[in-house]
Amino acid sequence: MFIGLRTTAVALLAAAAAALTAGPAQATPSDFTACPDVSELPAGADPAAWRCEAMTAVGHLDIGRLDLPITHPMAITFAEGTIDGEFHQVFGDMTAAPLAIAGSPFALRPEYAGFSDFQSNDERRGELDLTFALSGPGLRNGCSIGTEADPVHLALRDTEPTTVVSQDPLVVRFGVVDDEFTAPRSSGCGPLGPVIDRLLGLPAAPGESRISLDAQVALRSYDEL
Repeated sequence: MFIGLRTTAVALLAAAAAALTAGPAQATPSDFTACPDVSELPAGADPAAWRCEAMTAVGHLDIGRLDLPITHPMAITFAEGTIDGEFHQVFGDMTAAPLAIAGSPFALRPEYAGFSDFQSNDERRGELDLTFALSGPGLRNGCSIGTEADPVHLALRDTEPTTVVSQDPLVVRFGVVDDEFTAPRSSGCGPLGPVIDRLLGLPAAPGESRISLDAQVALRSYDEL
């Protein structure tokens, strides 16, 4: 899809707000292969006192005018522990399937943008920076909502208390939401960027976007990996 087909682009993207109908299917996380290696832990870290957490999450993403079920689990791994009583984290990996934009050949994929803080407190479960890569005909490589320099910042709050799913490995479940994040204009999309922004409702102010997740986390000590 090139500049001369802008009318076609408008027609295709106009269906972007239509919701997908498939329901979420959560999978119990148990894959620790993407955990940070022991050599990546901070100096002084005792593997017996550190653990890897492997999270999967499904849910729903509303961003601008888009209404997208997250039906294929996103996966995040990270390590956490203490050194001399001080809490530390090491990010591992994040994978997510593209979210199809209904009625169009375009898709949006959540991607890690370089910052995470999964130490919970009374105000939030954790924080995470994301970009949302846009792909499809006529869109340049690197087209995205948010960049590493200006990411979409999530501050996730609990919606469901933590419950134990299984003991071996230990797996817990909880629900989180952020309905206050902002979403910037698209970046790196070429001549179709203004079209995408107009039809997807970007930029989106606080309260105009929402992500809700049903998360499961498997935990295992590094001396057991």
